[in-house]
Amino acid sequence: MIDNKNWLYSTPIAHRGLHSLEAPENTLAAFEKAKAANYPIELDVREIDDGTIIVFHDDKLCRLTENDGYVVNLKRENLKKYNILKTEQTIATFEEVLELVNGQVPLLIEIKNANKVGKFEKKLVEMLKAYEGDYAVQSFNPYSVEYFKRNAPYIQRGQLSSYFTGEKSLSFIKKYVLKRMWFNRLAKPDFISYDHNYLPNIYVSKTKLPVLTWTVRSQKEYDEVKPYCDNIIFENFLPEINT
Repeated sequence: MIDNKNWLYSTPIAHRGLHSLEAPENTLAAFEKAKAANYPIELDVREIDDGTIIVFHDDKLCRLTENDGYVVNLKRENLKKYNILKTEQTIATFEEVLELVNGQVPLLIEIKNANKVGKFEKKLVEMLKAYEGDYAVQSFNPYSVEYFKRNAPYIQRGQLSSYFTGEKSLSFIKKYVLKRMWFNRLAKPDFISYDHNYLPNIYVSKTKLPVLTWTVRSQKEYDEVKPYCDNIIFENFLPEINT
């Protein structure tokens, strides 16, 4: 039975904030807009060279900043040098986002960690202990999800997945295992977060877990996927829940 009072399943979640041309994805401006509209916020966190946790989706700088290089090589003192999509918005630290949101809307935190699990996740747990607000975590990496099961079981955790069509960085075997979520036996997620393009499917229905779906970009897509999920992660439109 789904708890309809749980924010994860009751209110559509703004993908990387409520972003626009003036307030690009994963920026303080996008999060401010989502907060003002009372939408929960989905965001991406990753660790950079000096151990700072930042909010940034890509592993490379080029798409969002028109600079070359890998995000992991950045240092905190240089973050304000990188303007996002030619706006005044720059790369935000996770600490800055927590201060801005300040518990006013929930956070769905996607953990970007394709490396050894432990140090990064531990740092996140410590930061979140002092945060007074609702939040949950999710990751494509089942070992990250499993870390939270073992070390912070009180935090709601989700397994992200897809069919990974066109994903060149993954081998056939990894795609085969991950899309079927075979690691759920280890990670024991509280919910599934699955690509809406591949719903419904037997791998999700077999889990018998609550389902979020991403990234829904129109009311039409929302209406089509609604029977197969409990909530959506959306962008580029404002969902009408009762249609």
